[in-house]
Amino acid sequence: MSIIKPFKAVRPQPDLAKQVAALPYDVMNSDEARIMAKDKPYSFLHVSKAEIDLPKETDEHSQEVYDKARENFYRMIEQKVLLQDAEALLYIYAQVMNGRKQIGLVACSSVEDYFNDVIKKHEHTRPEKEKDRIEHMQTLKAHVGPIFLTYRAHQKVDTIINNYIASNKAVYDFIEDDNVQHTVWVIQDKATIEQLVSLFDKEIPCTYIADGHHRTASAAKVGKALREKNATHTGNEEYNFFLSVLFPHNQLAIMDYNRLVKDLNGLNEVDFLKRVEEKFAVENLGTSIEEAKPKKLHELAMYISGYWCRLTVKEDTYKNDPTGVLDISILQNNLLEPVLGIKDPRTDKRIDFVGGIRGLQELKRRVDNGEMKVAFALYPVSLQQLMDISDSNNIMPPKSTWFEPKLRDGLFCHLF
Repeated sequence: MSIIKPFKAVRPQPDLAKQVAALPYDVMNSDEARIMAKDKPYSFLHVSKAEIDLPKETDEHSQEVYDKARENFYRMIEQKVLLQDAEALLYIYAQVMNGRKQIGLVACSSVEDYFNDVIKKHEHTRPEKEKDRIEHMQTLKAHVGPIFLTYRAHQKVDTIINNYIASNKAVYDFIEDDNVQHTVWVIQDKATIEQLVSLFDKEIPCTYIADGHHRTASAAKVGKALREKNATHTGNEEYNFFLSVLFPHNQLAIMDYNRLVKDLNGLNEVDFLKRVEEKFAVENLGTSIEEAKPKKLHELAMYISGYWCRLTVKEDTYKNDPTGVLDISILQNNLLEPVLGIKDPRTDKRIDFVGGIRGLQELKRRVDNGEMKVAFALYPVSLQQLMDISDSNNIMPPKSTWFEPKLRDGLFCHLF
């Protein structure tokens, strides 16, 4: 069963929450972060991407950057921009985007649950990205980017959270520049906290990483290393737990995660299209982006030389198992690898990925400007597929899921 724990959050003063809140570190590059944080001294990007406060030539993975992040973080605490709660509490974090609401429970989750697969994964992680977050966490001695977890919706949990929201005032409630509303409640009632902890312990058999595999792996490894160094380890130390927000699965939505490739692997366009037609029915759609956007499973879109094509997957070209049935797997196994020569999309520099939040227009733009040769848009993976793959201990191809809205960094931090 799932272990969650209340914690003493380090969080913004209410009137500064909007100024502090920032998108996660890994959804923008350093130049974009500099622009976002310009004239915003309290933006949490000064902690999560501290290279923005150093010369542009600074290596973003250098110890100098991690030290700057620590300096900025503890200055915000010293200046009382961020305050730590006096007692261990749970929190409710609601987001509204385009009229859809998702309500999460903010708690600390168990490192032990991660290693025992009570927290289920669906992606491989990359050592260099883990190392970056490990160094960041160890230098700050804090978890400052919440892990996005989901669990199969549970009526009792929903009822407790909804009742608490109905009868208590929010501490933060603001709308960001992207029109996403963020609302936070602090659960100070001990009985409510105990109820929620007990429900997860007795009735929620597992949770799933929705977004944040690298941060989760890094937090788990930091906790394990500290445990091994501590001769008086008890299991109750803060390093045994990491910052998370847990959402019921039926409130979430996954967006498409699309692909761009720089060249046709030595093929001319005619020969390339012939190879595509071996595994897909190809229909020329002209320039209509609206018509091109995939409407169902096994329907993909391709953009090349100024026009869109609908690619419909042919029967008997894929394995009918939890991973093989994914359109991302079908594209990889039938086209990206055998035709375009991309064997490992995690490391091949000829491929790039674009989250569905940017739309198909971004794919068109990058092909039209000559940066990329061909683009592929996919129908989104479902939550059920994600959970089925995680339950079967399978792994999705990299960059399979894009969740929106993104959790904001800086609203909750966990010291260890």
